[in-house]
Amino acid sequence: MSDEILAIMPEHIGSYAGLINPPELLALAPSARRSGGPAPAAAAAAGGVAVMGLVGIIRQHPATGLFGGGAGLTQFLQAFKAALADDSCTSILIDVDSPGGSVYGVEELASEIYAARGKKRIAAVANSLAASAAYWIASAAGEFYVTPGGEVGSIGVYVAHMDRSKQLRKAGVDTKLVSAGKYKVEGNPYQPLAPEARKFLQSRVDDYYSKFTRAVARNRGVSALTVRNGMGQGRILGADAAKAAGMVDGIATFDDVARRLLSSRR
Repeated sequence: MSDEILAIMPEHIGSYAGLINPPELLALAPSARRSGGPAPAAAAAAGGVAVMGLVGIIRQHPATGLFGGGAGLTQFLQAFKAALADDSCTSILIDVDSPGGSVYGVEELASEIYAARGKKRIAAVANSLAASAAYWIASAAGEFYVTPGGEVGSIGVYVAHMDRSKQLRKAGVDTKLVSAGKYKVEGNPYQPLAPEARKFLQSRVDDYYSKFTRAVARNRGVSALTVRNGMGQGRILGADAAKAAGMVDGIATFDDVARRLLSSRR
């Protein structure tokens, strides 16, 4: 996790590091949403509405190893494309409850969702949280709602650098890195972060923040300056404040939005 660019609420960084709450990226029918097993990725729910859950910590690929479990954005994208290609599916509803996660794969998925506008009706619901990377993705839908008690935002990115040098010295451990390449080991956790390394990390953060704000500006039809200065500036906003700031199209429950999509095809 050290020096990885993250788009996640800071209070959830521990969950990301340990994958305590891995994502559940499943195409589910409304009756099975968040409770049953996954339906086939391309299968549309009753009435032609394909429901896709974006729940938990976001990663690009499935998690493996000690903590295991979880699916990633690659699977979500495959399911999304399958729903687009399924003639029995007339609309797609993305059910979001996530504090965000890694930035890897987020830009690509959000662009695919945005490009699909007009092909089918695509809606997203913050039910009840769409933060950081999850907001980036959800805002790409043609319609974006938040539940009355929900929250959205946390538009921003950061790096968590861990300097363990003092801790290790106190334990009698002195680590030496033998490397080739001028910057190969800069930012390592065994010595204090050098000013030049910190400057480079900041440039990476700034680059992803620019991508994030430009994408939200495109998705919401506003200027990047409006996103940077008027959409919480990294804070989470409640439903009413988010609606007033233009971060969502409306306030509605998941079931309300599902009913609207079902009624629109009759």
